[in-house]
Amino acid sequence: MKLYYVYILECADRSYYTGFTSNLEKRILDHNRGYDQDAYTYKRRPVVLKWFEQFTDPNQAIRVEKQIKGWSRRKKEAIIEEDWERLIEYSRNKYKREKDEQE
Repeated sequence: MKLYYVYILECADRSYYTGFTSNLEKRILDHNRGYDQDAYTYKRRPVVLKWFEQFTDPNQAIRVEKQIKGWSRRKKEAIIEEDWERLIEYSRNKYKREKDEQE
């Protein structure tokens, strides 16, 4: 069975990069080698793997990657730290802010 990974890297400038791959080890090496000068991580090397999750369904992995890419820094840090209470709190706060703005 083929596995797919969604991952979060911390870049040298302390920003986060979220990606998707079927070969996690190779992909991290590629980020650190800097093959693509236009890539987000190219000028932010070295990068360090902070979090990953594996999937058997590539479509599910892509959905999760897109979801995480839309998250705030603090939500990404909550998932990296596996602090599920903070992750839920930050999600509720966003929903509450959006609801308050509509009223």
